[in-house]
Amino acid sequence: MKVKCIDEQHENDLTMVINEFIKDKKVIDIKFSNACFKNNDEQIYCFSALILYEE
Repeated sequence: MKVKCIDEQHENDLTMVINEFIKDKKVIDIKFSNACFKNNDEQIYCFSALILYEE
């Protein structure tokens, strides 16, 4: 089993990257997480996934 961490600022970007990564892999599980924080007056989002897979 292998693991891949992916992190994007937009959930649509995360979806595209995940789909591209898993297209030729046997996925065991995908864990999803999101976070939001404020930097000065800017709100920053972080969408991440942990993919457990076999090649």
